[in-house]
Amino acid sequence: MASTTSRLPCDTECTADINDSRADGIILVANDFSQLAGDLLFLKEPLEQQSQIDSAVCKEVVLLPLGTHSAKRLVYAPTGPLNRDYDDVRRFGDAAGVGIKRAIRAGMKKPMLICVPHEAFPEAKLACLLGAFQSLYVPLEIREDVPSRATKIDQLLVWSANKEEGDNLVKQASGIEGGRLVARDIGGSDPERMAAPKVAEYVYRLFKGTPVKFNIISDDSVLTKEYPLFSAVNRCAKLVDRHQGRVIHLEYVGDGDIETTLMIVGKGVTYDTGGADVKAGGHMAGMHRDKCGAAAVAGFFHTLNCLKPKNIKVVGIMAMVRNSIGVESYVADELIASRAGKRIRIGNTDAEGRMAMADCLCQMKEKAQGEVNPHLFTIATLTGHAVRAMGPNYSIILDNGPARKEGHAQSVQKSGDVIGDPFEISNIRREDYEFHTGKSEYEDVLQSNNAPSTMTARGHQSPSAFLIMASGLDSHGIDSDQPIKYSHIDIAGSSGPFPGVPTGSPISALAAKYILGL
Repeated sequence: MASTTSRLPCDTECTADINDSRADGIILVANDFSQLAGDLLFLKEPLEQQSQIDSAVCKEVVLLPLGTHSAKRLVYAPTGPLNRDYDDVRRFGDAAGVGIKRAIRAGMKKPMLICVPHEAFPEAKLACLLGAFQSLYVPLEIREDVPSRATKIDQLLVWSANKEEGDNLVKQASGIEGGRLVARDIGGSDPERMAAPKVAEYVYRLFKGTPVKFNIISDDSVLTKEYPLFSAVNRCAKLVDRHQGRVIHLEYVGDGDIETTLMIVGKGVTYDTGGADVKAGGHMAGMHRDKCGAAAVAGFFHTLNCLKPKNIKVVGIMAMVRNSIGVESYVADELIASRAGKRIRIGNTDAEGRMAMADCLCQMKEKAQGEVNPHLFTIATLTGHAVRAMGPNYSIILDNGPARKEGHAQSVQKSGDVIGDPFEISNIRREDYEFHTGKSEYEDVLQSNNAPSTMTARGHQSPSAFLIMASGLDSHGIDSDQPIKYSHIDIAGSSGPFPGVPTGSPISALAAKYILGL
């Protein structure tokens, strides 16, 4: 398994030689081939000739011969227009992904990817290469069980006129893709292959002997004591050995003086049946993807390990648990005291993600007070309302008061836009706190109402308030002597289509902001 854990889709390297004899084809991603010049001028004539007989040349991917050039064939993947209000850098990634797929159908095994950048998008080449990688991903189960299909191509050559610049591009893209690959492996694999103990094994093999430290908590007595809300969800699943929950701690400390500390909790629900409030009517299919938040945490740590940024410390917790149905299921109306000592009234067992993360977030809060410039995060496929509100393809970020004061959400959105991992911004309002305030003297906090988030007003905003209240972060707002920055990221929309391959969001955006400084 170790050989498949973090393997990139193919051998990738930069080349400054447009005539590299290894290339068995060229994939050109550009907005307008008429602007080709210099070393790329030889591609212009065959494209002009083809456009005279095929009006689709500038509108969709085309395959044509390259005459005497050693690569023999060219796939032209146009970006389409780039000058409209709504065009963004994803045009490059999308085009590269389509181009790679066409090259594979044409039988290419060692294509050369050429991206012609655009002045409006300074990171177009990076977005382009990441788009290509997305299409080259092979699911973990296929890599393990069907070795003949373990890769789609043998080698990807990335052309750059400046070799040093190209090498840096490949390094950055490979580091980000390495993390996204890990996130796809964990997030996309089926609920048995990536049940909590299997995730722990994967993480162990991934980070053993690396600068990333890890601690895997499996002892039920420790879980029950330290993470009582998590343990309520785990209560039914732990009766089956292969489904027993795990809380996985990760830590990366970069060289030099620490300037920023990120403390990230990820929702890792390996399968969400809804629990006692069972998901009925076919709504359970796809719920193995409810672990994409924790998967993104593991992936981000792999990116850190690949790129090794300085002056940053990152602490992570993966809350891996299955929301099962059975005689030990937790149920609505239960009262459970959180790690922070808040009395929680359960309203709906299908709101298990916030339960799994709240005590972990509380633990981060406790540690944050001894860290340098800490910023807490939760990352989760938390609500269907996130998709209903913003549509697919977009992460949603919500800041608490201290984070909002420094314009954090806007800065993350900017970084995501630059690299093609877009965010929408929502706000946590007073109504969200009121919604989760206990309705009787029995409880301090109401976990949820008994309706789906899609049918609940402010269905993706209010869970942020629950996490703040249940973890005790409400004592560290802008009115506190010890304010702590906190941001919640809902990736229900951006984690990827089902059926389909997970995206690995929001790893690219977080890497752009905190590692690459974009």
